[in-house]
Amino acid sequence: MMSNFSKFGFILATLGSSIGLGHIWKFPYMAGVSGGGGFVILFLFLSLSIGISMLVAEMIIGQSTRKNTTEAFKQLDPSKKKRWGYAGITLIGGPFILTFYSIVLGWVLYYLFVVSFDLPQDIGASEARFDNLLTHSIWPQILGFTAVLGITGWVVSRGIKNGIEKLNFVLMPLLFIIFIGLLIYAMSMSSFGRAFDFMFAFRFEDITTNVLVASLGQVFFSLSLGVGIIITYSASSTQEQNLLKSAIWVVIPGILISLIAGLMIFTFVFEYGAKVTQGAGLVFVSLPLIFGKMGLIGSVISILFLCALGFAGITSTISLLEPSVMYIIDRFGLKRANATWLIVLGIYIAGIVLILSLNADYQAKLTFFHKSLFDWVDFSSSAIVMPLGGLLSVIFVGWIVGKKRVYELSENFLSKNMFELWFFILRYIAPLVVIVIWVAKILDLFA
Repeated sequence: MMSNFSKFGFILATLGSSIGLGHIWKFPYMAGVSGGGGFVILFLFLSLSIGISMLVAEMIIGQSTRKNTTEAFKQLDPSKKKRWGYAGITLIGGPFILTFYSIVLGWVLYYLFVVSFDLPQDIGASEARFDNLLTHSIWPQILGFTAVLGITGWVVSRGIKNGIEKLNFVLMPLLFIIFIGLLIYAMSMSSFGRAFDFMFAFRFEDITTNVLVASLGQVFFSLSLGVGIIITYSASSTQEQNLLKSAIWVVIPGILISLIAGLMIFTFVFEYGAKVTQGAGLVFVSLPLIFGKMGLIGSVISILFLCALGFAGITSTISLLEPSVMYIIDRFGLKRANATWLIVLGIYIAGIVLILSLNADYQAKLTFFHKSLFDWVDFSSSAIVMPLGGLLSVIFVGWIVGKKRVYELSENFLSKNMFELWFFILRYIAPLVVIVIWVAKILDLFA
């Protein structure tokens, strides 16, 4: 490794990879369409059990080998043929996800710099604004997409210490400051109690199979599992890093951001009579309308909220790019800057095609089986790429490396009893959870 994270820098970088659009954009709308309380309670329980267990497993793979994802699997594979090295192919998930993730983050930039200063005053205008951006406005999308990839490539090209760690030292504290400020403002509104009840009141009838699958999927998506990020970042951690404590410090702040985002957004939604079941359009349709009804303060809140969302998104795009960059550097000996911009170029070309697939003039040619190419990439990442990578990691650590070897790698931060509990979850429960998510997603496709 050319450089390592500091102990706190590793936690911030890993936290930055998980706190992205998944926590702030996806969590509130998933909670809204899933009925609130039941989804939130399940999300909390699963994050603190399955989530932490899977994080520690991927951290062990990276820290113990100090290698890129492919070489890490090879080094820990006890067999002579080292076929588990092929599991490292999951690192392509990062660039794959970036092709559409960067586009969504580009929408955030458009709303930050354009819509925040001209907020809609009725639901029709808000829906038309978002629809026009997606289906008719190619250049604003390309501009936002270009900016996101440019910033991402520049930071990653500067390396671990001078790029990724420095940025997270700035953006993560700013993110929490902005969100705490917005939460305090939301608490002053009369609808805060209703939002709190919606998110935390436990109603047994809310616990359905669909809600369970949705909460499992949210845990998986929000922790950046299965695409080589955790393995890669852990390879650049110090040998003294306590991985259990690090995992806890990643999961709990991530949960807090999700809960703050949910409380804040649902307070605004209830205060101004919008629908909690808006779905993916909650941030881009309902919130701009709500901010517009607030008057001048609405523009200020819109800017702060979108800045926080942008900060979270950028730290995630950086994390999605780093594993493939690290692999190219190790495998082909390229300089970091060259490897970074080579991959960014490929992502950029693919992303332009995805933008065109949303546009009314090109959509018909880029739609397959009633889904646009953009929707297919989005679906494939959450239904195939991430679950496959996560499943391979837990099976590898739980069944292939060997219990004795895994204990040796974890005994400096896990007691014997803690190890037994963690290993049981990893070997039996985590694979079942991933398979459930996987099967449910696939069945949903044909529903």
